[in-house]
Amino acid sequence: MAKALVLLSAVVASLFVNHAATSETQRLFNNAVIRVQHLHQLAARMITDFEETLLPEERRQLAKIFPLSFCNSDSIEAPTGKDETQRSSVLKLLHISYRLIESWEYPSTVLGNPNQITEKLADLKVGLSVLIKGCLDGQPNMDDNDSLPLPFEDFYQSLGDSNLRKSFRLLACFKKDMHKVETYLRVANCRRSLDSNCTL
Repeated sequence: MAKALVLLSAVVASLFVNHAATSETQRLFNNAVIRVQHLHQLAARMITDFEETLLPEERRQLAKIFPLSFCNSDSIEAPTGKDETQRSSVLKLLHISYRLIESWEYPSTVLGNPNQITEKLADLKVGLSVLIKGCLDGQPNMDDNDSLPLPFEDFYQSLGDSNLRKSFRLLACFKKDMHKVETYLRVANCRRSLDSNCTL
């Protein structure tokens, strides 16, 4: 009887520890989603503010340019659609999100920093790193993307475009990438909760 009580108390203690670890991971995921949502909304607001300063003809020209433009992060391997995103593992989505955030460390300094974008990106990067380590749970990191160099730091500064086009491209790419990260983190968070309906 004493052995059964010891075994039962060990199981209960283990459940409490696992529950606490799960709760902390969930808190980190929720925090990461909220932070990237804020960055995505901030990017949308910055584009709106930027467009309001333009003449109508300048707006028309820029609207034609961006869909054909190349973003700094396009060289980062990522899911190309909803189906591929939903088939990707939680770890893969976290790694891609980390790389996308990392790719903005230098370009974010060019955005101006009235809203501490660079600091917010750095905080999000740290949180993603913790989540990745938690998902690895002592296993070696086998992500192929880690060995690839990041896109060129000065990509946006060397486009050869006018300042107007360069500014718009930078803001539009930032918004696009924050939307990707938000999507990937939402799917990863949903998948972790074992929700059978993680549709986009």
